[in-house]
Amino acid sequence: MIAKPAVEPAAEAAERRRRCIKRVGLGLTALSVVVVAGLAVSIARLPVPAYEQVRSEYRSSYLTLLDRDGGVLERVRNDYHERRDNWTPLSEISIALVNAVLQSEDRRFYSHGGVDILALGGAVRDRLTRNSMRGSSTITMQLAGMLDADDGRNGRRTMTQKARQMMQALAMELHWSKPQILEAYLNLVPWRGELSGVSAAARSLFGKYPVGLDSREAAILAAMLRAPNATPEVIARRACGILKAQSQAQYCEHLESITEYQLSNTGSALQDDPFTASHFARRRLALGMPQQANLTTTIDGTLQRTAQAIVNRVVYEIRRSHANDAAAVVLDNRSGRILAYVGSSGDLATARYVDNAVALRQAGSTLKPFLYAQALEQRRITAASLLDDSAVNLSTGNGLYVPQNYDKQFGGWVSARTALASSLNIPAVRLLVMVTPDVFHQRLRELGLPLTQSGDYYGYSLALGSADVTLLSLTNAYRALANQGMYSDVNWDVGAAPPARRIMSEESAWLIGDILSDRQARARTFGLDSALSTPFWTAVKTGTSKDMRDNWTVGWSDKYTVGVWVGNSTGASMRQVSGVTGAGPVWHDIMRYLHRDDNSRQPARPAGLSERAITFENNLEAARKEYFLPGTEMARIALAASAPAPASGRMVIRTPTDGTIIALDPDIPADNQRLQLLSTTPAGGAHATVRWYIDGRFLSDANPVDWYPIPGNHLIEARDGKGQTQDRVRVNIRGAQLRQHLGQQP
Repeated sequence: MIAKPAVEPAAEAAERRRRCIKRVGLGLTALSVVVVAGLAVSIARLPVPAYEQVRSEYRSSYLTLLDRDGGVLERVRNDYHERRDNWTPLSEISIALVNAVLQSEDRRFYSHGGVDILALGGAVRDRLTRNSMRGSSTITMQLAGMLDADDGRNGRRTMTQKARQMMQALAMELHWSKPQILEAYLNLVPWRGELSGVSAAARSLFGKYPVGLDSREAAILAAMLRAPNATPEVIARRACGILKAQSQAQYCEHLESITEYQLSNTGSALQDDPFTASHFARRRLALGMPQQANLTTTIDGTLQRTAQAIVNRVVYEIRRSHANDAAAVVLDNRSGRILAYVGSSGDLATARYVDNAVALRQAGSTLKPFLYAQALEQRRITAASLLDDSAVNLSTGNGLYVPQNYDKQFGGWVSARTALASSLNIPAVRLLVMVTPDVFHQRLRELGLPLTQSGDYYGYSLALGSADVTLLSLTNAYRALANQGMYSDVNWDVGAAPPARRIMSEESAWLIGDILSDRQARARTFGLDSALSTPFWTAVKTGTSKDMRDNWTVGWSDKYTVGVWVGNSTGASMRQVSGVTGAGPVWHDIMRYLHRDDNSRQPARPAGLSERAITFENNLEAARKEYFLPGTEMARIALAASAPAPASGRMVIRTPTDGTIIALDPDIPADNQRLQLLSTTPAGGAHATVRWYIDGRFLSDANPVDWYPIPGNHLIEARDGKGQTQDRVRVNIRGAQLRQHLGQQP
């Protein structure tokens, strides 16, 4: 007989099931703890960059140039992939922007551990119910995505990428503080277009630093984060929602029009931005892109700002003479480093972004010192040699070359010292005939001047600066004179200093400096007291190009070489601007500033130069002491026996010259085609009494006089009051029809 099992009471069965479930629950809880603990360990071990690493590896799109003492000179953009500004600490970001961003992107930022479970659940529910999608990424998750090179930022993230981002956010919260996370996010988040980071966005859109943003501006920026390139209407609507959530609905008025205006009027500069050496910065960066965020340069910051102020002041004073642009360069004589580099006259300039320090301009008379130095080296002249400052006509392949002095007058016989210091043109042209254009051209090229054509191309006009040069290259060529003939390239402080080599003899370079520092010698043209005079030793030369397009002053002291250009970037002519009224005052004031605390002394005379007391025949010039190269010494300066007497009152027909051929143009009215007749003394002064005869027939007793020419060969005579012929020339007139009355007056 089989016994039946006893029936278990219901209460006992229930208790057994409860104990079983408890054991299972405890097992599951233990398993959960183990799983969660393992997950926490895995999260803690995730590789997360440290805040300090992210901060140190951050690179602005701008390079900051520092002066030689570490002061900020200029900020120049060197990365055009995106516009990032300097890293901005959280303490320098407006609290209004911080609140607006938290309101828009992560309202529970300070309470979650990297992942907002509530926001995540709401996003899942919206996806299941196909409602409008809400964002579930916290600020920490977004930052983790920005720092993850494998993150799918350029498209929709996969579930795997989303999970990875959450894990990284949880890990970041273990190693970073909340302020660090928020600061890094605001500096790295893309805003609109190329703008990245809060500083670039605030400066470009509102012209402010981040600390100065108000509630309305903060709401506009925060509204861009979800869709940076949305329309102004959408951004304004979102911004208004942020303002209302912050109980600031009053700022919603006109918000759309304000937003549209700000988005369409972007910029990148502030009034207090450093723009001290813009042109120098771009030239310096073109020589090599540095990797560091800050670049120390050779510029003296205080000198740079002073030079810019002087340039602006002088241009402001002469702008009525149609001079709007200027440039200035200061070089250290010994090292060749650029101490100041002013490329334009700033807001007064016709084109402020044109770098006039490296723009090609006609050199004018600034090339003469190099010509005289070369002639001295060749023993063709001494500083005391007499040069003929009278009318000259040189035959060239393109016809006659007839140079003139700046004042349209002639000085007769003058010493080389006076001719150079007073910048007389005709003696320089006569000198170039002796030296030859090719030989002089070669010397100028050796001095670093960018002459692109041959010497024959420029011809005799090269003596008067017909070649195009840059202010920087010209100033550096003068530095060779300051260094007693030793030349080296400009030192941009990139790599080893450029080596120096001798281009001019020490004696000729010193002698040119002595001539250009001689007030008495330049008094003929500039007077004793002018912008070229300084209370300490300096040597200086001016230059003016054809039609007053360019005005130069370049000179040196014992420590510095300063070059100045004044004109118009457009190439337009100035009016009544000369070296002592244009570039001269800028040069003078910069040089005075450079030597405000110390004097400048003339370098010691080379041993190869000897000193002699000299006198001039007929007192052409005052007796003085002069310096001579070996073998060229003399005590008495006199004209050769064949030379015309300088004090003679004999008439000389200056225009036209003997053998002139003139072609009349039938398309020009006859009354507009005249030939000027001019008679002067050998020294260049106009004769008071002259009677003009054409082919033996009296024309006029005016001087000068305009003659209506007729075709044919003609003899022109200049007679004195007694009817004696003093000078005569023959001319050949070609073309047009015969005029009936030879002697009619203008």
